[in-house]
Amino acid sequence: MIRWVIVIFVALIVFSALLPWLEKLGVGRLPGDVRFTLFGRMFSLPFASTILISLIVLLIGRFL
Repeated sequence: MIRWVIVIFVALIVFSALLPWLEKLGVGRLPGDVRFTLFGRMFSLPFASTILISLIVLLIGRFL
């Protein structure tokens, strides 16, 4: 169980670091992605982008 928590935490850190670069490609701006400002800080919850990236990784994994 602790392994999955660590994997999710590392994935969130990597995704947060790559978010400015990925936004140029359109990831994070799909319908279903939520952005809001709270206490002067911008938060992004990329639900649709996460599903899209998961499907792409799944398809790549199936064909390799």
